[in-house]
Amino acid sequence: MTAGETGRYLDLACRLAELAGRAILPFFRRQIDVENKGGDACFDPVTAADRAAEEAIRQELQRVSPQDGIYGEEHGRVAGQSGMTWIIDPIDGTRAFILGQLHWGTLIALNDGTRPILGVMHQPFVSETFAGSPNGAFWKRNGGEVPMRTRTCARLEDAVVCTTAPEIFARTSEREAFGALAAQARMVRYGGDCYNYCLLAAGLIDVVIESSLSAYDIQPIVPMIQAAGGVITNWAGDEVYDGPQVVAAGDARLHARALQFLAGAAERP
Repeated sequence: MTAGETGRYLDLACRLAELAGRAILPFFRRQIDVENKGGDACFDPVTAADRAAEEAIRQELQRVSPQDGIYGEEHGRVAGQSGMTWIIDPIDGTRAFILGQLHWGTLIALNDGTRPILGVMHQPFVSETFAGSPNGAFWKRNGGEVPMRTRTCARLEDAVVCTTAPEIFARTSEREAFGALAAQARMVRYGGDCYNYCLLAAGLIDVVIESSLSAYDIQPIVPMIQAAGGVITNWAGDEVYDGPQVVAAGDARLHARALQFLAGAAERP
């Protein structure tokens, strides 16, 4: 794919995310019904906003790019003919969304049949977009656009480590591995969902470590981290496109250090 073609697809991804945002905002900071997709196993919330946002994206793709496949969290898969598939998480951070907090956003990736080649996160309430592709990584807000670059941090003792919540580590070995790493870090913060990865790409966070993720949680993030100069893999150090375990770092040396703690708890095929 040429740089021009990548740019056009990225423009479309940003436009799709903005359409989703317009479908979401009427529900934000309102008392709305919340369903639990997790049943007795866990609390996995979904709302009318999630479904409306994904439907808005799907309708536009059907209009402008019907040859492409779609894989969305709420409405599943539709096969395409082009070899390209759009990966959609209409609201990543639904828990934050239903509480009226701001750490949520629409995630969109385009997968070329082998890997995600571009990714976008859009938060409509604050009107900002983070994006990455082979053309580079950027942060856009209020009409301005700023290139993103991860920051240098080689030592875990100097690092800011983030994860969404302790319960994201479902297995004892995961909790122990994260705990050992966190005990060495300069600072650990919980919360954030997709925002953690965006802020890592922007050079404000050093490491993000998570588990229990799906393809639509992580594929939009991978191109962004890589384009900003960071490293993102699973806990075994391999490519990560489908989850569930993810470690992202702004500095390759710090990523290697994190793997020393996490590799023993890595899920392997």
